[in-house]
Amino acid sequence: MKSYRDLQIYAVSKQLAIDIHSITLSLPKFELFEEGSQIRRSSKSVTSSILEGYGRKRYKADFIKFLVYAHSECDETIIHLDFLFETQSLKDENIYRRIRKEYESLSKKINVYIQWVSENLNEFPVSKT
Repeated sequence: MKSYRDLQIYAVSKQLAIDIHSITLSLPKFELFEEGSQIRRSSKSVTSSILEGYGRKRYKADFIKFLVYAHSECDETIIHLDFLFETQSLKDENIYRRIRKEYESLSKKINVYIQWVSENLNEFPVSKT
């Protein structure tokens, strides 16, 4: 892997964050600054945490820590999505179900990747030069 862009979880999380951003623009005005803001931030944090973790891949513990952050932000995004749907601020059930399913899948993929990194990635030796 040469770049974080090669990670499927990065690509999926980025597209989902863009989808969430678009969805929130059609929410009732009061939700733009309440739940809409929360879900935009958590969805974008999934992607940025993956990126930040990858940037620290030299240090296995840091890499895993940021992947765990990404996983928890993913789950937070799901609960914000649930709140929007259950309060009827998001009325389109098809969009809700599709996005929720994609976030559930992403959550599982991040968890699998955390396990893979934990079992397969070695710490890089720190140069003393």
